[in-house]
Amino acid sequence: MTAKEYLSQAYRIDQRINSKLEQVQSLRNLAEKASAALGETPNSGTRNFHRMEDVICKMIDLEDEINADLNALIDLKHEIVTIIRCVEAPDLQTILELRYLCFNTWAEISVALHLDIRWVHRLHNKALNEVDAI
Repeated sequence: MTAKEYLSQAYRIDQRINSKLEQVQSLRNLAEKASAALGETPNSGTRNFHRMEDVICKMIDLEDEINADLNALIDLKHEIVTIIRCVEAPDLQTILELRYLCFNTWAEISVALHLDIRWVHRLHNKALNEVDAI
């Protein structure tokens, strides 16, 4: 695995977490609709309480997955910080931190460091080469 692939893992985990959070929100909305529908139906004795139960169970399962992913993300970010600290030049460390820990775009990094975006790319490549050598 290259340095770039290794460092990019945190971003992918973060994307998965965000996707699961959206899924939980969607399930919450569905549960609210189901509870509203249950409250509005006439008392026929044939209400489907299992639908609400299924939605809640899925929400709990997704929230457990999110917590596991968050723990994995925290552990991975700690490893990445340790690796980035091994890079000697502080400006290279900063670029790696902004890109792989803060998930900033190249334009955001360029603005934050007051550097031309092409120079940021060159420094980034230099930093990746140093990480590969570790």
